[in-house]
Amino acid sequence: MPTATSSPSRNRLISFPGSLPALACGILMACACGGPAGNSNDLASSTGLPEGFESKIDQVVADYRDLEIFSGVVLVAREGTPFYEKAFGLADRDRNIPNSPTTLFDIGSMNKTFTSVVVKQLAEEGKLNLSDKLVDYIPGWEDPRASDITLLHLLEHRSGFGDYHSRGYFDLPLEERKLGPIVERAKSTQLLFDPGTGDEYSNLGYVILGGVIEKATGRSYFEEVRERIVEPLGMENTYLTNLDRVADRAAKGYLYTPLGVLEENEAVQDLPNPDGGFLSTARDILTFYHSYYYDTLLLSAKTRETDPFFQYIRELPEGRATGAAGGFEGFNSVFLQVISDDLSILVLANMDEPVAERIGSDILALYRGEEPAKPVLPAVQLVRQNYLEHGVDYVKNHFDSLTVNFHPTDPKDLILNQLGYAFLYGADDPDRAVELFRLNTELFPEVANCWDSYGEALRAAGNTEDAMAAYQKALELRPGLESAETALNEMKR
Repeated sequence: MPTATSSPSRNRLISFPGSLPALACGILMACACGGPAGNSNDLASSTGLPEGFESKIDQVVADYRDLEIFSGVVLVAREGTPFYEKAFGLADRDRNIPNSPTTLFDIGSMNKTFTSVVVKQLAEEGKLNLSDKLVDYIPGWEDPRASDITLLHLLEHRSGFGDYHSRGYFDLPLEERKLGPIVERAKSTQLLFDPGTGDEYSNLGYVILGGVIEKATGRSYFEEVRERIVEPLGMENTYLTNLDRVADRAAKGYLYTPLGVLEENEAVQDLPNPDGGFLSTARDILTFYHSYYYDTLLLSAKTRETDPFFQYIRELPEGRATGAAGGFEGFNSVFLQVISDDLSILVLANMDEPVAERIGSDILALYRGEEPAKPVLPAVQLVRQNYLEHGVDYVKNHFDSLTVNFHPTDPKDLILNQLGYAFLYGADDPDRAVELFRLNTELFPEVANCWDSYGEALRAAGNTEDAMAAYQKALELRPGLESAETALNEMKR
């Protein structure tokens, strides 16, 4: 079960690697798509930008800073040239080092776009085919269904793999958290569904693609990314490995625990892998994505003509945006591109998600001449405050309004789950944990994990009978749930 300070949802967040239109229509499109970019009354005729655009961006950022939930860099560009580029807050709070345009940020799942580009370049060169089977490159999978996984399934998050940041992952030695060992451990993974029959955002799938790249080329994944992308684009401030050498230039990540304590994210800072973790600056990321969207240096005209993602963006209505994002505890990044107008919006934050995505979507709203909503605290913090001030019934009756600032791709049962574990283990308060987990079962009665967590809190509070009933309910909803089975067996002894 998750701890009080660690999100159970994922380590690396979302990305739209450009291999499936539906991916680009997910979380970012929910905030980034809309009507045309303003109208003649909203836009300054000389620049095509709204009147007072830059000062309005300043105000948006100030609103988030006033809530003490943002520090980082904001960059907005037209035709690849920045006209707004400012740094805010501190890169290192202990040493009082401010962020700057040259500060290095962990870009999270934006790595996946790099990985996708390399795979497609290899397909262009005939070194692999997207219809190839995974087992042709990496054999030895225990789940027999793995023999049906294609490289395209991996690119499109339709392989059946999920995440690899399981309980205890961050306790592993560094060597065991690298590409090769992750792939080897993955061979015993049971797929979540038959390949091609569903979709599940998969960090593991992209690490495996990194392994495929190494098998197809006989070279390191990182060497391929460096020589195929970083060096040709002149990305002199992007670092893929040996990150300790640039530690003085890198921002540290910060997050609020569910109990409201600001902490550095050192405990969950991972090594770079094909699914996330490169360090880069805002200018370098702009260089990469602008090339990705508009020229043929990275991908040929033929690939761009036939690839589903590029077909999708060619059909985007005028003024609409696509993009990519990444994040984990303490870092968040977003890149939004209005394709028709060649307007780029980039936010790199060294604070917890989804703050970068919120700021990015607010800037996009300003560009359209719209008034963005005032920001609110992240859902877990807002729920905690109102729970302590007004009680559990208030949270139940106002749950939707209290949880608007939550990552749209995450299930909302995670909110009370995180808070419940924070009280159970962080605050040593099983009674409050039981109350919150019980509410979670009322709000999300069909989610097995809610009942599993409720059982854990009841057991900690000494209520064995009700705990067993909660675990049984979890198993009814998800037969074979290991944590529930283990707990029941222990209590029956």
